[in-house]
Amino acid sequence: MSFDPTENPWKTLDGKLIYDNPWIRVTEYQVINPAGNPGIYGKVHYKNQGVGVVPYEDGHIWMVGQYRYTLDEYHWEIPEGGGPWGEDPLDAAKRELKEETGLIASTYTPLIEMHPSNSVTDEWFIVYLATGLQQGEATPEETELLQVKRVPLEEAYADVEAHKIMDSMSVVAIYKLMLMKLQGKL
Repeated sequence: MSFDPTENPWKTLDGKLIYDNPWIRVTEYQVINPAGNPGIYGKVHYKNQGVGVVPYEDGHIWMVGQYRYTLDEYHWEIPEGGGPWGEDPLDAAKRELKEETGLIASTYTPLIEMHPSNSVTDEWFIVYLATGLQQGEATPEETELLQVKRVPLEEAYADVEAHKIMDSMSVVAIYKLMLMKLQGKL
């Protein structure tokens, strides 16, 4: 059987809004699947683009620790957050870095872009490498009770390998930095 992989094999019959808040919208669709059978498909739409920043200096990165309500656990992550679609993601990244760590960088380099779970959500994020750092004062949001620590990149990598760091944005950014270091690009 031959098919054009760029054509959508799904047919949407109807959609129903299930949940909506300032950050996400959940819609359930009645569909005809690629095999020609009726079914449902749920989609989580993110109303903001995701941004992350890896502040890097002298072989060290800054991590942010916070309690994550959704997992009911404390996690260490790179500084991250979001901004409305249409906003330059670099502006959002600069804001998140300053809010969460107090750091201001002179140079931002795009590091990686990703759809972390494209089977159920349209979420997208970009991570920047931030260098030329100066310390300012952090101004976290009211939902953030944060700890900030500076760690060697190798320690962060070991924590990823030991499943101590499991946030997708942090994992891919730390792996990318280690790859760059091994290739002599960092």
